Amino acid sequence: MKLINFLSLLLFFVLSFLFSLARIVQEQCCTAALEDNMCRTGINLAKDQGVCDSLFNNTCETKTTKMCCDCCLLGKVMKEMSLPCDKNLPVSHQCSVVSQTCCLEEASGSKNPVDPKCEELGFSKFFHFNCHKSHQIGIVVCCSSGKCAHLCLKNNTCACVKGYRLNSDGKNCDDINECLMGLSDCRAGERCINTEGSFRCQREVSCGTGYELTDSNNCKDIDECETGIHNCGPQFNCQNTQGSFRCVPKAKCDNGFIQDALGNCIDINECVTLTNPCHRGQICVNSLGSYSCQRNSVNCGRGYHLSEDGSRCVDIDECKGSEEVCPGHACINQVGSYRCECATGYNFNSISRTCEDVNECRYYPGRLCAHKCENTLGSYKCSCTSGFKLANDGRNCDDVNECETNPCSQECANVYGSYQCYCRRGYQLSDIDGLTCEDIDECALPTGGHICTYRCRNTPGSFTCICPAEGYTLATNGRSCQDIDECAAGSHTCTANESCFNIQGGFRCLSFDCPNNYKSARIQGSDTIRCSKSCQPNDIACVLDPIHSVSHTFISLPTFREFVKPEEIVFLRTTVPVYSSYQFGGYDVRFDILEGNVENAFDIIKRVESGRFLGVVRQVKPLVGPVETVLKLSMRNLSSHGDGGQNIINVHVFVSAFWF
Repeated sequence: MKLINFLSLLLFFVLSFLFSLARIVQEQCCTAALEDNMCRTGINLAKDQGVCDSLFNNTCETKTTKMCCDCCLLGKVMKEMSLPCDKNLPVSHQCSVVSQTCCLEEASGSKNPVDPKCEELGFSKFFHFNCHKSHQIGIVVCCSSGKCAHLCLKNNTCACVKGYRLNSDGKNCDDINECLMGLSDCRAGERCINTEGSFRCQREVSCGTGYELTDSNNCKDIDECETGIHNCGPQFNCQNTQGSFRCVPKAKCDNGFIQDALGNCIDINECVTLTNPCHRGQICVNSLGSYSCQRNSVNCGRGYHLSEDGSRCVDIDECKGSEEVCPGHACINQVGSYRCECATGYNFNSISRTCEDVNECRYYPGRLCAHKCENTLGSYKCSCTSGFKLANDGRNCDDVNECETNPCSQECANVYGSYQCYCRRGYQLSDIDGLTCEDIDECALPTGGHICTYRCRNTPGSFTCICPAEGYTLATNGRSCQDIDECAAGSHTCTANESCFNIQGGFRCLSFDCPNNYKSARIQGSDTIRCSKSCQPNDIACVLDPIHSVSHTFISLPTFREFVKPEEIVFLRTTVPVYSSYQFGGYDVRFDILEGNVENAFDIIKRVESGRFLGVVRQVKPLVGPVETVLKLSMRNLSSHGDGGQNIINVHVFVSAFWF
């Protein structure tokens, strides 16, 4: 029972599949028939009305109809213009089929031709445009609603025409390459070229002059006489030959004459062309069209002399004559003449009959000598350009080492064909002779002012820096000037009561005496001497004196070459804190320059450093030394109750005359 149910179910599915397949086939057949009907309508419209204007509405129903109408009109125009119906056009396959069909119908006058090949294959029921001549292969091709690319057989299978083979899809056809498969019948000297559906043979070598290539790929002789491309004159007849032609004279010349290239009859000189035309003892005399023999009155030409019997001319041996005919060369006698066997380097001139020198340098340019060639009688000689000497082979040139003769004043370097002079450091090569080395004045160079700190003295090949005569010595770098500390060296002249202070370029012996009620003390680690107030008991005037201390110090300054901003030179440090309020019992500091401000070149400002007031003495204007001055500075402590005291600082300023 289960088996029956299974078979019933299987039968149901098979019947359903067959029904669906039949429906698909019917639908495709209906679609193909519908497209054929629409195309047929367009073709008829083109044949009847000759225009397709009524099909401008491009809808799905009229698209195929308008395409077939336009393509049919295209075929009719091709026929009217006498163009071949199978002409390749850049249109679709279906449009090409329709245009060829209408073109063929115009040519035959038939309205509905049916190719007998289609009837033979069982397709006479299809429209005539489904059976057409292919513009590519030129044979009958039948189509069954577009199923087969070439031939549709009665058993509903596809086939291909000659030159094609059926594709694996059973419908389309692929071209057979007869050249690759060896199916061509091209001959030797021809190359096979594959074409769509066939092949052609192309000759590899041209036929040559006088031949032309025929359609059968053979070389055919060109009849120049028939085509009129010969150049025979009016006195000649053209006669064709294989690959060429010849001109045959129309008129023939009489005996004793010969025809030239222009057809003229020219007399033959039998005395020259014939061998021994006259007997011995006779001479030949040429005449127009003939010749005659006359008794010879012996007259020997050049190179001959009359024999002893006077009957003939015999050769003269010029080589044995008293006169030397080939001076310096060998002489070879010839019949009626002679020639010179010239030595090497000479050629025999047959006209002047002399040996002439051969100019080897002209005949063999660049091949005999490496540099220069000079012709000589019978030979040549080589020479070299400047800087070279002739090699042992007499042809090549070797480089000359000019440095061996010491042409340069200092250093010499040999180069190929020349030499180069060099100078040692501190010298330069002369522009005049390029050999002499001239001293370079380093001090006169644009950078000479920066070579030495003070002055530059030129020396042969170098330079020397010098310093001022007193107070300075040359540093170890040989360029800078270094101050001599006479105080440390003990070379000063200060007395025991004086203190030696070193300044730039010299020293000063100073003696600082403290006022009454002041004690002197040198501040450790500096050259500053400070006089602090020390009052006697009950000395009210001393106690009330606001000056607490008088200090002496010194500073040595150079003459600034480039003064662009103020230079800070002295710093006066205080113990007054900045954060204390002056209004509430705190302190302030005031700095002043009391004396010695030469040309107002100095000022003093107040600033804060590490939370305390600092007085800074600055040079604000350039001073050209030597200048000496004593800046008397005042540092006053101020409070809300009045002055808290005053300190006097005497700064002995020494401005040097130099910038170092």
